[in-house]
Amino acid sequence: MSTEVTLPQRATLDRRKFLLGGSFAAVAAVAAWRQPSERIDFLGKRKLEDIVPKRFGAWEFASNSGLVIPPEDQLSSLLYSQMLTRVYSSGDDSIMLLIAQSAGQTGVLQVHRPEVCYPAGGYKLSAVVPMTVPLGHGSLVANTLTATADTRNEQILYWTRIGTHLPVSWAQQRMAVATDNLKGKIPDAVLLRISMVSTNRERAFQVMSDFARQMLQAMPPASRRVLVP
Repeated sequence: MSTEVTLPQRATLDRRKFLLGGSFAAVAAVAAWRQPSERIDFLGKRKLEDIVPKRFGAWEFASNSGLVIPPEDQLSSLLYSQMLTRVYSSGDDSIMLLIAQSAGQTGVLQVHRPEVCYPAGGYKLSAVVPMTVPLGHGSLVANTLTATADTRNEQILYWTRIGTHLPVSWAQQRMAVATDNLKGKIPDAVLLRISMVSTNRERAFQVMSDFARQMLQAMPPASRRVLVP
């Protein structure tokens, strides 16, 4: 049986190839058009160490150690551009502060989320409860939870900033990244975690909320935007 392609058949094949090639070109054009190019990076070349005050109100920097963090590995070094850990003391209370910043467009901050790093350290976690934190110039919704290990109870308050968004859940965090990417923007990401050892949950969250307010009020607006939109 002959397999020779006739002229009409060849014309049809050539037309299909042309249409298929045109479709690929259109998809490539759309992909290029939607490729994010506008970078949102409120930190820039500055260092977290420099923009976060070591003294404000009754609080004063005491140490860089004592926080629950996962061991440094290749994944965390790839995901995070900067990380700051500090312990503050007011004389009566001690508060632990962790800030992790990623300048990439992934918005992946789960390595230092309490739901990930505390269980890795042997802690059991309570349910996550949203809490409104007044900031003086506004407010934000943060997540709160309790981590328990042996006789240690650590109360935790944290939030994430993705570009100009403050997503509460991991799903909202991913959606914020996708939304900005579709707008052609590459958002940076910040996770801020405040914690203190206490069995009095209500008092601890009041102290940490006030700590957050005082810290942000002590920062100039340009530096404050690194932590809150």
